[in-house]
Amino acid sequence: MGLASWIRTFPLVQYFIAWSQEIFMSVLRTGPVPQHVAFVMDGNRRFAKRRKLEVREGHSAGFESLAHILEMCYQVGIKVVTVYAFSIENFKRPPVEVDALMEIARTKLLQIIHHGDLADRFGVSIRVLGQRSMIPPDVLAAIDKSTEMTKNNTTAILNICFPYTSRDDIATSMREIVELSEKHEIDPEEISETMLEEHMFMKECPPLDILVRTSGVERLSDFMLWQSHQNCTVEFVDCLWPEFEPWRFGQILLKWSHQKSLEYRKNEMEDEQKQL
Repeated sequence: MGLASWIRTFPLVQYFIAWSQEIFMSVLRTGPVPQHVAFVMDGNRRFAKRRKLEVREGHSAGFESLAHILEMCYQVGIKVVTVYAFSIENFKRPPVEVDALMEIARTKLLQIIHHGDLADRFGVSIRVLGQRSMIPPDVLAAIDKSTEMTKNNTTAILNICFPYTSRDDIATSMREIVELSEKHEIDPEEISETMLEEHMFMKECPPLDILVRTSGVERLSDFMLWQSHQNCTVEFVDCLWPEFEPWRFGQILLKWSHQKSLEYRKNEMEDEQKQL
């Protein structure tokens, strides 16, 4: 255990940290708050390698980091959180690692079911988005159980993209529209961007405000390409996902809130000028 971790075990230090976080949350809630944020949780394997851990332990540390970030998101008032849990491309990894990822997913989903304080406390509805046909039966059973138990929660949403790629999302939407056209249920002339969005996995979600990718890698890796348009802020963070602590995300939220406040003020001034 490092010195910093040891210091944090003291009750007084833990109380001060909790108090400081609550003050920080209150400050964040006073400004504009994003409605939809997404995370590319990159760096679990490198985290494990640097610490000479099993890859499985790196992914487990990543899930623990996710729990802390989710709690912060819902405390601040963010309505939708979308995470890139497993890419379709990940099936190309060694079978041992794929099996480990699937087992971690199944275990964590079952933990949510049996110890669902986060989902219950913040009224979170869990949705798993992606190609169900690729998911092993035992993991699929855990997914169905978690979504069923949280389906009546209406305050917030957790989208778990698993297994998912943005290109597959777009292609799936197009296939559905083509099928409707072949059945003469829609006019091909009516096909539009809006219609494509209405058939995508995240059709019921608000527009994406912030997309965060950890590990210092500056690419989207086929995640939410359609949603990452000009009104979305993309942040590449130079730390591994298990090291991505709430205070880092808080800085991103403060920056976004400040930018939005300036935009709102600018729009108000322009409206006032038009009325003169």
